[in-house]
Amino acid sequence: MRQQLLPYIALMLGLSINAYGAPPSVAVDIAPLHSLVSQVMKEVGKPDLLIPAEASPHNYALRPSDGKVLANADLVFWMGESYTPWLEKALHNVAISAQKVEVLAFEDTITHGYREGATFESHEHEEEESNDKSDHKKEAPLEESKQSKHEKEEHTDHHDHEGSDPHAWLDPENAKRWIKHIKDILSKHDPDNAPIYSRNAAKATASLDELIHSTRTKIDTLNKPKFIVFHDAYQYFEKRFEVLATGAISLGHAQTPSPARIKEIRDTVKKLEVTCVFTEPQYNPGIVNNVFEGTTVSTIGVMDPLGAGFATGTEHYHQLIQGMVNSLNQCQ
Repeated sequence: MRQQLLPYIALMLGLSINAYGAPPSVAVDIAPLHSLVSQVMKEVGKPDLLIPAEASPHNYALRPSDGKVLANADLVFWMGESYTPWLEKALHNVAISAQKVEVLAFEDTITHGYREGATFESHEHEEEESNDKSDHKKEAPLEESKQSKHEKEEHTDHHDHEGSDPHAWLDPENAKRWIKHIKDILSKHDPDNAPIYSRNAAKATASLDELIHSTRTKIDTLNKPKFIVFHDAYQYFEKRFEVLATGAISLGHAQTPSPARIKEIRDTVKKLEVTCVFTEPQYNPGIVNNVFEGTTVSTIGVMDPLGAGFATGTEHYHQLIQGMVNSLNQCQ
């Protein structure tokens, strides 16, 4: 009898050991953040990505398969309510047992307030400030970004948004800080694999330091290009590497630009002889062609804050930043 039971006991013990040693089930909202989590989880597990990089996070609709991912998740890393407010309800109703980690809420995250106007004219004085100052002090608290519905409906092109611009992943210094938090949270959930998370986080941080150095070196070789972006999503990259956009066609949440904003952009292009404008793969490029028809713009390229052209996973974040430098190089 004992001999007959041994295989079953061994099987049960094996299942218990596998269940105990399994890494947490992790979901992440956008591809750049997913890349950072993937780097920390390398050799342990792979997080699930909720929003494809080729889709706009501003108005994405979750699929049934995404609902299953959230329902089974132990951890969900997401940018936060100020970037994907529609996701908050799904996290509350579907990811019931998961710990929800809002990375924009980390106290050491470097944040910038939204820029105003189509050509950011009210923020010219900020462009002269050192990025080092923002490393230690937020320009605006995250809480201020939570507007009421009425306030969002009433904003104008001359006062686009209140609070913090949520595109903070485009500053690799933020990526470094988030890596540490990701490591700490994963280690708490999965102490058996904590040494691996720590080792991966150290490698990821060192790699980000190299990325910052190489990106700055490449940017310094460019002759301060004058360019217009599709929507105001890039100031974290611009300020970190001191390469500033002349303006944006659309607002920070990619709303349709008003006729007044379009006129302001066209006038600026003519006045400053801007020759380079960037579309984004998540949006129809037709509006760009219409806005700049008959102007001095000769180069219409692609700049992508989410990295739609790159495979998701550990290398995605680095390829995204390098891709932005390559886009700027088109303006020479």
